[in-house]
Amino acid sequence: MNHVKCECGHVNPHGTILCESCGRVLVESEKEKKLVDMRYEGSARRSQTYNKTFIDKIWNFFSSVKVGVWLIVITLVASALGTLLPQEMYIPPVMPASEFYEDQYGWIGKLFYDLGFHNLYSSWWYLILIASIGISLVICSLDRMIPLWRALKAQRVTRHEGFLKRQRVFGVTEVNLDDSSQKIIEKLKAKRYNVREEDGNILAEKGRFSRWGPYVNHIGLIIFLIGGMLRFVPGMYIDEVLWVREGETKLIPETDGEYYLKNNEFILEVYDKDKDNEAFSEAIEKNGMVAKNYQSNVTLYKKIGETVAGQEQELEKVKDEAIQVNQPLKFESFALYQVDYKMDELNQMTFSLSNKQKNETFGELKIDLYNPQDQYDLGNGYSVEIMSYFPDFEFNTEGEPTTKSKVPNNPAFVFKMITPDKQDGEISFVAIQQTIEPFGDNDYKLDFVGIDTLNVSALTVRKDLTLWILAVGGIIFMIGVAQGSYWNHRRIWIRKVNDEVWVAGHTNKNWHGLKRDIELVLEDTGIKEPEDQVQKEEGQE
Repeated sequence: MNHVKCECGHVNPHGTILCESCGRVLVESEKEKKLVDMRYEGSARRSQTYNKTFIDKIWNFFSSVKVGVWLIVITLVASALGTLLPQEMYIPPVMPASEFYEDQYGWIGKLFYDLGFHNLYSSWWYLILIASIGISLVICSLDRMIPLWRALKAQRVTRHEGFLKRQRVFGVTEVNLDDSSQKIIEKLKAKRYNVREEDGNILAEKGRFSRWGPYVNHIGLIIFLIGGMLRFVPGMYIDEVLWVREGETKLIPETDGEYYLKNNEFILEVYDKDKDNEAFSEAIEKNGMVAKNYQSNVTLYKKIGETVAGQEQELEKVKDEAIQVNQPLKFESFALYQVDYKMDELNQMTFSLSNKQKNETFGELKIDLYNPQDQYDLGNGYSVEIMSYFPDFEFNTEGEPTTKSKVPNNPAFVFKMITPDKQDGEISFVAIQQTIEPFGDNDYKLDFVGIDTLNVSALTVRKDLTLWILAVGGIIFMIGVAQGSYWNHRRIWIRKVNDEVWVAGHTNKNWHGLKRDIELVLEDTGIKEPEDQVQKEEGQE
C-alpha cells in the first residue's frame, strides 16, 4: 500500500482526500469544490482505493450500503413468503410434507415445498442470506469506522487554512485573539467542550462518541444475527409440537429420552352469553362457541436408569402441573405451552358379531384405533381377524381402499369372521355407515355398537438458549440508536492567521445548535460570528 506524505509531515494512507493531521486537500480534483467532504473526514476507505484482486472485489461488493439494503429487503420478502403457508413443524403428522403441501394447497403448496419455504428458517439459502447480511455489516463497519477513528485521533489543533475556509461555518475577523483567548476557553468548557490549545490556536470538540452510533448499531445487529443463526445449532433452540391424548404418556421430544409427559385430563371452558360479559354475546352467536379457558392437567416424569430392549421404561414422578395459555410447564431449560386442542377424537370402536337370519349375537370386540390387534377371540369357536386397517379411509384413483393418514379420522376395516360353521371365514369390508361383502352375501355380520373418544392436547415444546444473545444484541442496537440520534459531534476551530482570527465549525447534524454555541462563545469578544456558507450561497441564488 502506497502512502502520501503531507507538507505538515504526516504520512497518510493512499487514497486520503484530506490530511488526517492538518486537513490539507491532497487530491487535485477535490480542490475545485466549494466545501470539503467531512463525512468520513476525507479519510482513505479501502473500498474506494483498491479494486485489483479478488479479495478487493469481494470487499468492495459487501462494503456497499446498497448491497446491504438489498440483502435485508430480500431476506424480509423471503421471511414474509414463509408465513403464507404453515411451516413443516406446525403441520399435522398425517403424511409426508412433500405430499401434504400439494394435497392441501395444490400447485402453490408444491412450489412452496420445492423452494424450501416449508423449512424456511433452517434452509441453506436462507442461512446464506443471514450470513451475507452479517458479512455486509462487518465489512461496511470496518471500511468506514477504522479510517474515521484514525483521522479523528490524528487531527491537530492547528488546521490548514484551506481546510478552515472550506468549512460550512466560517468567518474572518481582524482582531487580536490573545485578549479574549482565555475568556473563549472558559465559555467553551462551560458548554462541556473538550478544549485543546496549540501555538495560541484553539480546537473545541464534544460529542465525538456520537460518531460511533451507527457502528454500535452494526455491532448490535451482528450479535443479534449470531443469536439468530445459533438457533440452528442442535440443542440451542427447540420448537416442537407434541400431541398428547388423555391418559396417554409420551416422550417429550429433544430431551434425549429423559422426560415423559402424561395427559391426565383436558379441560375446555367456554363463555355463556347469558352469564358472562355481554361483549362476548355477538361472538358467541357468530361462532357458536368462544373458549374461556383450555388447559391440560399433566404429570411430568423422568426416566430412572437404563432401559433394556423390550422392557417398559421405569419413570419417576417430577411434578403435576396445569398448563394453560401463557402459563407453561417449565423444567430445566424447557417450557411446554398449551397451543391447541382437538375434542372428541376417535379412540376405540366396539362391534358385535351376529347371525343375520337368527339375529343372534356371539360376543363383542373393542378395537383400539391406535393399536389394533390382529385377531379377537370371542370364545366358543367364534373369532374376528383384522386383515386390513385404514385409519383415514378413502378410495384411490384406481378404486382401491387406502388411507390418507395414520390418524383415525375415518376408520375402515377388512374383517374375516370365523365361526364353527364357517371355518374358512367370511370377508366383510366395514367403514362408518358402509359395509361391503365382496364375495357375496355373508351369513354373519359385525354390528356397530359404540365408539369411545378422547380429547387431545397440542403442546409446544420450546427451548431457547439464544434469548440472552438476542437481548444483548437488541440492547446494544438501541444504545447505538440513542447515541447517534440524541447527540452530535461538534467542533470549533479558532486560529490566528497574521492579524486575523479565523473561526470555523463543523457538526455531523444540528447546524443550528452549533451556530448557537459559536454565537454564545464569541459574545463580547469582538470576534464576528462566522457565516453559514451554504445559506449564503442559497441566498445569493
